[in-house]
Amino acid sequence: MKDILTIIIILFSTGITYTQSLEELKKQKAEAEVKAIPVIAQADALKAEIDAINAKIATFPGWYSGAFGLVGADFLGRSNWFSAGELKDARSSSIRVSFNVFANKIDEKYFWRNAGSLNLGWQKIDKRISGEEPSSFEPIADVLNLSSLYGYNLTKNIAISALGEYRSSLLKYPDTSGVKISSFNNPGYLDLGIGFTLTPVRNLVFVLHPLNYNFIFSKNDAQFTSSLGCKLAGDYHTTYKGINLRSNISGFLSYKSNEPSLHNGTWTNWFGFNLFKNIGVGLEFGLRYSEQEITDIQNYYTLGLSYKL
Repeated sequence: MKDILTIIIILFSTGITYTQSLEELKKQKAEAEVKAIPVIAQADALKAEIDAINAKIATFPGWYSGAFGLVGADFLGRSNWFSAGELKDARSSSIRVSFNVFANKIDEKYFWRNAGSLNLGWQKIDKRISGEEPSSFEPIADVLNLSSLYGYNLTKNIAISALGEYRSSLLKYPDTSGVKISSFNNPGYLDLGIGFTLTPVRNLVFVLHPLNYNFIFSKNDAQFTSSLGCKLAGDYHTTYKGINLRSNISGFLSYKSNEPSLHNGTWTNWFGFNLFKNIGVGLEFGLRYSEQEITDIQNYYTLGLSYKL
């Protein structure tokens, strides 16, 4: 009986000691958090000062360039999963990459803005059914866009400008007979035109080119028609507290009456949120309209890890 009482006293004492230690640790944590408040505030103030200096640097003439990209991947699978029936051993894989780059020359009298973007994605679904051939990766995203805009300033916010923009794809797709054919320049869109560019603020550009020719290259010439028309384009980007946003719209209004319509337009958005240094989570989402391609609205998206250079 004496031994049992001794054990109970030891366990009770240990519990009191543990409780006291836990309370002491919580107290130490609270004291450390109080000490950290002015340090965190100072760090935030320094970061705000650095951002303000960078904003002033960006107002000076010179070359400004940058790049950012997205990478997304997922792999799903199962083995001998009874409820899936003949798909009990199925596998699924997808890989997506997106890359954007820009190089802008800003001067008091003129500007030269260059940009390029590439979005590619592949997916493979392997049913692993006896007697069926193994599947391979198939494209699920395929967008290439290059643009170059030169402008000579008439006023602080208005310039006479010339624009060249090219849009196409890169990967191969099977035709009606199953033979894979390259989609590069099939179709390919090339806009060349002149007009005016409005820059109300440094990170917002709006292009109006009433004299623009929309060249369309394709192996199926009967489906696509080049024409003269008006080019409309806009680009906006901003960075705020670790959030990066860019939105670009590019449209062509044909002067030629045709069925299907020769108008086309693409609206693409990029959104990124920094988690650690230049690494974060990003989303690219695009909408496209072109009756020469298909009567419905087209869209694509890529979600994954992002990196900003």
